[in-house]
Amino acid sequence: MNPAETIWIDGAWEAGAGPSLPVVDPATEKEIACVASASTEQVVRAAEAAASAQPAWGALEPWRRGEALRVIAAWFRRHRRELAELLCSETGKPIAKALEDVENSAIYLDYMAQWDRRIEGEIVPSDNAHETILLSRVPIGVVAAITAWNYPLDLFVRKVAPALITGNTVILKPSEVTPLACIRAARLIAESGCLPPGVFNLVTGGGSVGAALCSHPLVNMITMTGHRETGKKIMTGAAGTLARVSLELGGSAPAIVWKDADLDLAAEALAFSSFENSGQVCTSAERILVHQDVHDAFVERLVEYANRLRVGDRHGETDLGPLVNATQFGKVRQAIDRARAEGAHLVCGGYGLPSLPREGYWIRPTVITGVTPAMSLFNEEIFGPLAPVIRIGRYDEAIRLANATRYGLTAFVFSNDYRLIMQAQNDLRFGEVYINRAMGEALQGFHTGHQESGIGGEDGKHGVLKYTQIRTVYHRYS
Repeated sequence: MNPAETIWIDGAWEAGAGPSLPVVDPATEKEIACVASASTEQVVRAAEAAASAQPAWGALEPWRRGEALRVIAAWFRRHRRELAELLCSETGKPIAKALEDVENSAIYLDYMAQWDRRIEGEIVPSDNAHETILLSRVPIGVVAAITAWNYPLDLFVRKVAPALITGNTVILKPSEVTPLACIRAARLIAESGCLPPGVFNLVTGGGSVGAALCSHPLVNMITMTGHRETGKKIMTGAAGTLARVSLELGGSAPAIVWKDADLDLAAEALAFSSFENSGQVCTSAERILVHQDVHDAFVERLVEYANRLRVGDRHGETDLGPLVNATQFGKVRQAIDRARAEGAHLVCGGYGLPSLPREGYWIRPTVITGVTPAMSLFNEEIFGPLAPVIRIGRYDEAIRLANATRYGLTAFVFSNDYRLIMQAQNDLRFGEVYINRAMGEALQGFHTGHQESGIGGEDGKHGVLKYTQIRTVYHRYS
């Protein structure tokens, strides 16, 4: 198969007819691939193929759709090293983390396959004699899935698996920054032969390809993970076709460390939640609100955990790799410089250190204290390995500062006061709240954001059912 063929439409590979976009290894700053974008005509054909294949796929017995997902999971596991190496080269994450991503993707496929026999309808009483009202869940139709660059394969299956198990067909557009593992995953699906032509399609490219896909009248639902402003554009464009929209748009998660918290537990959990994947996680702890009575002791422990993390060669025993590209590196570096200029204190970490390689977009786990609500670091989503610490004194102050954001995805609370915890989970305006633990949502939970962190959600029962719509049948039998 020609490696230049990165567009998969109606069961056939073809080369992108649009402009080519470079893929850069963030550890070396060298171009490792050049992926051509789909043309508008190719996007149109992908939508037409998906629409044509949907009725038969939707009518297929659900257990057969479940078997297809299990086959895909098996193929991912069989090629786990190859997929992980691609993730390493395009995202910069260590090989151990990339292998974990591949396995998590296979686990997710297996989990979603279990919904083949679990989606239920309802029978409700009628107002008329000799009549029954049946409510059944049916597919929405054609789903356009747009994924972000930080977890390419995880987000691939997080959208494709629930869409397919519920009888929809899919057109996936991976991030133009990290498309390689997704393209290889699509090839594995094609090689497995488990999906009929047109059921799954893939188009590569940047924002113009996404815009063409989202505005096509045959697309019935758009699911996207990415930046807030991109989500707003998608939602605006979807008004033209009334396509359903599900958006996961990031966050600026607060973490409250109360005076009675287990500081070792809190420091270890928040070191992970601030620095995992070099801080490039939508649920990362980006504003750590620490009670003044334990502030210094907590910071000391957090710095200790931060300094334990190994940054460097992705094939060595490392914990963190570089940031994904020059744009992200520049953004985080500017955030550090601005915080220091505004009066914050860099306690550990930073960029441009002798211990870091000369080439690549490297930033060590960075703890910054003396942060105030007036500083830009408090008010912006950074998406890097930074842990800004804010000193607080009262519960109402902690809640007010935690909620002082346009986002509403994730929050953390560390305390041993049961009443305070119960009050905080009610007062915090976020879709996910972690109590005395690090970030990391469960397959069976529901990953959802409030406010400008998006609408809709992923995972669990609610993440599956959002890919369905209810059909009501009035069944008169007299």
